[in-house]
Order: sequence, then C-alpha cells, then structure tokens
Amino acid sequence: MIERLAVIGVGLIGGSLARALKSAETVGEVIGCGRSRENLELALELGVIDGFSCDPAEAVRDADMVFIAVPLGAIARVFERIRGQLSEAAVVTDGGSVKGSVVADAKRVFGEIPPWLVPGHPIAGTEHNGVASSFPELYRHRRVILTPLAQTDADARARVRAMWEQTGAEVTEMSVAHHDEVLAATSHLPHMLAFGLVDALSRMRSNDEIFRYAAGGFRDFTRIASSSPEMWRDICLANADALSTMLARFGAEMGKLSETIRREDGETLLRIFERARAARDRYVDGVGAEGDGSSRADKTPD
Repeated sequence: MIERLAVIGVGLIGGSLARALKSAETVGEVIGCGRSRENLELALELGVIDGFSCDPAEAVRDADMVFIAVPLGAIARVFERIRGQLSEAAVVTDGGSVKGSVVADAKRVFGEIPPWLVPGHPIAGTEHNGVASSFPELYRHRRVILTPLAQTDADARARVRAMWEQTGAEVTEMSVAHHDEVLAATSHLPHMLAFGLVDALSRMRSNDEIFRYAAGGFRDFTRIASSSPEMWRDICLANADALSTMLARFGAEMGKLSETIRREDGETLLRIFERARAARDRYVDGVGAEGDGSSRADKTPD
C-alpha cells in the first residue's frame, strides 16, 4: 500500500498511474504537481489526484512514493527542487525513455546515485497528451522496464516493482546502457521515421494532394508523429549516440533497398519482404499487446 503518492507531471503517464493505483485500491492519497495550475485543477476535478502543488518540493513532502513524469530535459530541475525535501521512507522513480540521462542528472544534482532512486520506463502510451487522456488500463499487459543500479536499495527496487505490478504491468529489468540501445531501435527510431516522413511530404509541392489521398496505412504508420515535439527533441538529445547509430544503420538499409528497386531485382525484394513479414508475425504473436513501445512519461509536459 502506498500511503501518499506524489506525481510530478500529471499528464497521460502520470495520470494513468494514479488512476490505475486508485482503481486497484493500493494508494491512499495522490498529490499532483506540474507547471499548469489549470491542468492540476482539471486532474483534481476528474478525481485523478486528491491535492496539488506547483512546487515539487512541497508536493513530495511526506510522500512515500514519488513518480516523475516530465520531459527528460526537465528531470534535472525536478531533482534540484526535491533535494533535501524527501521523507526518510520515500522512494523515487521516473518514466523517462532514456535512462542514461536520468542517471547522469541524478549524479550531477545529488553527487551520487541515491539508494532511493529506481529509474524506470513504462512501455506504454498513445498519441494523446494530458490528464484528460489518462485512463487506468493504460499499463495493463504492457511492459515496464526498471534499470536499478548497484547503489539502488533492494527494498526501494521491490516497492517500485510492486507498484507497477499493481497496475497490471509486466515488470522486467535491464542495465541502463542496454535499455537505451534497445529503445533507440524499437521506439525512438520508429518515431524518427514517422516525423521524418511527414515532414518530408509536407515540404513537397503537391503535399495537399498527398495528404488528401493518404490511405489507412499512412495514417497508422504516422500516428506517432502527433506526439509531443518538445518531448521528442529531449529524447533525441538524451539518446543521441544510440539513436544516431540506429538512424545511420537504417539509412544504409534504405539505400540498399532503393538500389534493389532500381535494379528491378524482384527476387531480392521478395526475400526482404518475406523475411520482414515473418519477423513481424512472430512479434505480433509474441507481444501483440505491447502497444507502440513509446512512453508518454516523456510526452506530456509531459
């Protein structure tokens, strides 16, 4: 049972966590915190939170669990505000999709990795932002990745795992570096492709006609390009090495595919498409409930 949960960033991810724990009756009180008083008042009206403060230092006071769900570029400022304000029983976790930057921010602000910090990343989200889009089933049958460090207290780790399991999520653990490499390939790269495609088409002379006749496949593929630009800027900068490497690798693959098409090499094209379809079918059969692999913890300023 979480007696008091402080949610810093009451958007889709933070709001859905609060809703899920309330639905499971495993949280006593939820205190929200964010930059927008209007958003916090809406969260209070919707019953997502029980009280709020625009000051993180005040919001975390007496909380035994703190969830930080702000853009990656704002996490350091939150750490600075809550430094020295946490109760002895408090555990802090986050929802950022690049763990290396969160760990680096913690070291810079606290001088070391605090034992009460359990970096995490819920692999869930939609293209919608804001507390009004939050819902208690967001994490059900989704994966949450924790990246505890050697300094992480075992009890803190167990409490964060239990919290996410109470939402219906499947919790796994991996190292910080491995997480950032995996997410660069499975989440960050697809978002770059969606943003890049829509931007490129929008700058073509006949863009109105292109978008007018776009079929369902285009809408499905580019849905994630409706995500928060601020959040994705932060992700790109925070995971620059791994993401730029993946983009370069994918660019080389697209170059090869372009050349194969130019040569009218139907046999090679067929092998590529069959191999891709088989891999996709295995993915759907194995983890079809995973969602798009993105995290709204970064998405709602969020």
